Amino acid sequence: MAQPPFQKKSMEALGRVDPNTFRQMPRRDIVLVLDNIRSGLNVGSIFRTADAFALKKLYLCGITAHPPHREILKSALGATETIPWEAYTEIALCLQQLKAEGYILVGVEQTHHSTPLHRFSGTHYPRLAIILGNELHGISDAVLPLLDHAVEIPQFGTKHSLNVAVCAGIVVWQLVVSIGPEQWLPA
Repeated sequence: MAQPPFQKKSMEALGRVDPNTFRQMPRRDIVLVLDNIRSGLNVGSIFRTADAFALKKLYLCGITAHPPHREILKSALGATETIPWEAYTEIALCLQQLKAEGYILVGVEQTHHSTPLHRFSGTHYPRLAIILGNELHGISDAVLPLLDHAVEIPQFGTKHSLNVAVCAGIVVWQLVVSIGPEQWLPA
């Protein structure tokens, strides 16, 4: 049987909600914490990932740029208007606050005791804070002792890391799969 020709969906066919409705929707209790991300383009891309998966919030720590920043706005394509964010000068203060609110702190970092991402399931944790580190140095050394878990994305090539925005997308998608897409948003 021949495959019918593929046709792109129109904006109407995608069934996306408007930004005001989106801001009022319930969200899965997953936040992303950005630790000294240098590139505003990466930050903007991570905003788009957070919007795509209806994450609860972004925390922009240390030197991480925050809106309104030209590079963020360029790559976020409006996601800075739909995803709440908060800036912290010191990431430790941010993580202590999240811990006090019941979040499990999961660093995305290559450590001696990290769990391969595909073996980590978010189903056991109602509140997750995913920490993503600097493009060159990863998560700050001072943050490592604060983590409840460290996960890493298995890689098979010659490079030792992925772009942080790409990494964010992979990690969040894996959480969607592990939790179950049908349970991604609360009823």
